[in-house]
Amino acid sequence: MINRYFVLLNKEDNTFVCCKQLLAGASTTLEEVDVTMTADITVGHKIARQAIAEGEKIIKYGVSIGSATKDIDFGEHIHMHNMKSDYIASHTRQSRSGEE
Repeated sequence: MINRYFVLLNKEDNTFVCCKQLLAGASTTLEEVDVTMTADITVGHKIARQAIAEGEKIIKYGVSIGSATKDIDFGEHIHMHNMKSDYIASHTRQSRSGEE
């Protein structure tokens, strides 16, 4: 556990995983650096442990779970808006009129 909000699952990871919600504008210290959240971070979501360049692998559990689709700053939320899976197509949930 890094602090009461984030955990490092594997020493090779370039992500921290949220274990207690932290809202946009709130600050915390990660590896001796003060970071202010730019988005609400909910339990299970990831933030960058370091700056991650576009195309660089996103590492969680010590393995690649995808690639950055744009540059990601230290402490920035990592999700479908800035990463993609290298293994399966990413899907979004959209309601479709007339379909169930």
